Amino acid sequence: MSRNYSYFSHRDCEFFPCHKGADKDNFNCLFCYCPLYSLGDKCGGDFTINTKGIKDCTNCLYPHIRENYDEIIAKLRNANKEIRSGRKE
Repeated sequence: MSRNYSYFSHRDCEFFPCHKGADKDNFNCLFCYCPLYSLGDKCGGDFTINTKGIKDCTNCLYPHIRENYDEIIAKLRNANKEIRSGRKE
């Protein structure tokens, strides 16, 4: 079965690739804006906290590696379950 939905590379983007040192032949643009950013230190990526206390993902390639798609989706599903379980009915 094809998994074309899990990878997209936008080579015509004026920012491509948006991270220094990235493998241009294996750079997934599907998660251009990281869906894991709001998970804080549980995102699984390589981030730092800058002097203003803001999460800096400049050196993080985690969401841009094709093989990480399933892990990212699993993290999002788990976060969604946690949110739903915390709701008061």
